[in-house]
Amino acid sequence: MARKWKAKDAEAKALADPMSKIVLQLQSSLIQSEARGILCGCSVLLAAEEEQAHLLGRAYFGDRVINAEKDKRWFQLDMEEAFFLCYSLKCLKIVGEDKRPKDVQELWQYMKSKKAAFPDFYKAYSHLRLKNWVVRPGFKYGADFVAYRHHPNLVHSDYAVLVSSEEDGEANGRLRVWSDIHGTLRLCLGVVKTLLVLSISKNGHDAASPSCLENYTVDERTVSRWVPEQGREDDTSVDVESPSITVVESGTSSVIV
Repeated sequence: MARKWKAKDAEAKALADPMSKIVLQLQSSLIQSEARGILCGCSVLLAAEEEQAHLLGRAYFGDRVINAEKDKRWFQLDMEEAFFLCYSLKCLKIVGEDKRPKDVQELWQYMKSKKAAFPDFYKAYSHLRLKNWVVRPGFKYGADFVAYRHHPNLVHSDYAVLVSSEEDGEANGRLRVWSDIHGTLRLCLGVVKTLLVLSISKNGHDAASPSCLENYTVDERTVSRWVPEQGREDDTSVDVESPSITVVESGTSSVIV
């Protein structure tokens, strides 16, 4: 799929300032400042100084919260974002509303209580983030996440991501019937994104603690609509009445369903 840069010099800017480098700078800044986030329902609030706020924006973690404080910038982190900074990057401590720090196990249990499928969603989120994709909520596109190869100011998102669990059919009911898959594909086509399905396999392990994540595996599949008429050398027109074929790609193989 062609990269959809937003300006002529956007690709050069991205190459000169890779996301991996930005995230390392953010990690270092949060560790040095002993940053603390505050649990607030299904999100975490984080106060940042000007320089740190700039790094959060460049790495695209959280959303800015408008406030009247001049010396503090507040960010609202989703649960996956906050746990990634806390557990995977080990650069953020999180406290409850009682101001008491929560250890990783307490935080894990809290987030599972707020979102039953949190272990699967977090595995999917961290899988992409550790590959230096920028991962954002995908509800605007009918997906669980959207994935950008760099900052959204420079490039459009490549993928609309759906999370599925091989052991738990309830993790994503949209993948159960053909009509739902077909509808999702049409939506992705309308917003010029490729559908990426991340299937999480627990491999017989439960979700009692975050250490289980080491035993989870992720299977990546891209799904796209292929109209046979578009491949004809003698006629490039598309007959809207012609049936389409869905191609599911996993690694180097593809399956027509």
